[in-house]
Amino acid sequence: MEYVEQRNGGYYVAGTRVSLDSVVIAFLNGEAPEGIVYSFEALSLEQVYGAIAYYLANRSGIDAYLRQQDAEFDRLAKEARGKDPAFYAKMDAAREHITRQR
Repeated sequence: MEYVEQRNGGYYVAGTRVSLDSVVIAFLNGEAPEGIVYSFEALSLEQVYGAIAYYLANRSGIDAYLRQQDAEFDRLAKEARGKDPAFYAKMDAAREHITRQR
């Protein structure tokens, strides 16, 4: 059985909309497979173990893919901030205000 498929430039747990990234990050953060199933109700325990096994068998390639995804996210975030700096300044101020209130 195939547990992971590539589509739209990404990796997904086969037959679902759950990204392999989500499962792998939870796994690397120490989440147990049962906890991952709890977090992603669309997945069965078998699918989670299959996705983890796929990751472990292809670790270097998937780690490179995850680094690339992080870099792309950072690039898009920086681009968005550059397009509307006033909005992000307001968001940063609101976040700072909430942090100070705690």
